[in-house]
Amino acid sequence: MSIPLRVTSYLEHHGVRYEVCAHAYSRTSAQTARQAHLPPHLLAKSVLIEDEKGCVLAVLPADRQVRLGQLAKLLGRHDLHLADEARVADVMSGCLRGAVPAVGMAWGLETVVDDELAGNEVVYFEAGDHERLLRMTRDQFAALMRDVRHGRIAGEPTH
Repeated sequence: MSIPLRVTSYLEHHGVRYEVCAHAYSRTSAQTARQAHLPPHLLAKSVLIEDEKGCVLAVLPADRQVRLGQLAKLLGRHDLHLADEARVADVMSGCLRGAVPAVGMAWGLETVVDDELAGNEVVYFEAGDHERLLRMTRDQFAALMRDVRHGRIAGEPTH
């Protein structure tokens, strides 16, 4: 599968420079980091969260879990929970299950980025399939995420 047109169009429209990095097939963010020979904190994973108001994409280091309470507080929302796989597939059309790119904005989703990612020299994230990552510099990632909310939404490292 190729990178969803929605992703490449969004990045090109916003003038973001990136590299495509191929890796062996993987199904989880931990596997992706291992397959791509990356420290997990450099890989931004995307988690679809929802409540009765709709969906939010949380973007955080791959070795962390989203703290739903912190995210709810930041957004002024209640009853946030992880979206199930069917919902993710429905919302993130064009992407393979489990390969959600960090650009929820391309799907019109409110996106929240964990502050820790801003400290990385480079950031990698899923391209929409299970065999490619997009790599960009800290400055390019900051420019891409300039208009989205940022906060401390990730817990302690998990692996």
